[in-house]
Amino acid sequence: MLPLKKVLRREFLSKRAAVSISERDRISHELIKKFTATEIYREAKIIMAYASMPDEIQLNELFAACFVDKKILAVPFIVGKREMQAVEVPNFDVLEVGEFNILSVKQNQNFIEPAQIDCVVVPGVAFDKNLNRLGMGGGYYDKFLPRAVNAKKIALAYDFQLVDALPIEEHDVKVDVILTIDGSVCYEVH
Repeated sequence: MLPLKKVLRREFLSKRAAVSISERDRISHELIKKFTATEIYREAKIIMAYASMPDEIQLNELFAACFVDKKILAVPFIVGKREMQAVEVPNFDVLEVGEFNILSVKQNQNFIEPAQIDCVVVPGVAFDKNLNRLGMGGGYYDKFLPRAVNAKKIALAYDFQLVDALPIEEHDVKVDVILTIDGSVCYEVH
């Protein structure tokens, strides 16, 4: 029998793959609009975001907003097994297909210290109302996020990706905010 996380991962990836391109693009646009209106975005000087896979929330519009708003944008750069760094993206031209068939910066790498990052847009397969995240299983973000000590961790998710509870392990890192299109906003209470 497969462990519960693997079963859930397969189930949510299947749901994500079933979203039409037009629906994905519409939801992505609305979520980016919602996110860029937040205080977290407005106050952030350095934002790290993932380069989207085809079935994920598409973040190119967020990248463009960061360039226009003169924010420093970073994306993950794989440096080893379960090990990534934040690499600066000065414009779209420096992006090319990298590890795992995901856009990354290949040349003139300018790494950013994790503690300097103000906000990390965190990918995920599913999230729960306790701000837990089910990732792809590689552990990259769970290892990186504790080093981004000053960053707000935000997830932009399809409605179906937000569930009541997920199985968690000690090493799993929570997010601070989850935005969905239906208006659900889960956030850490201080």
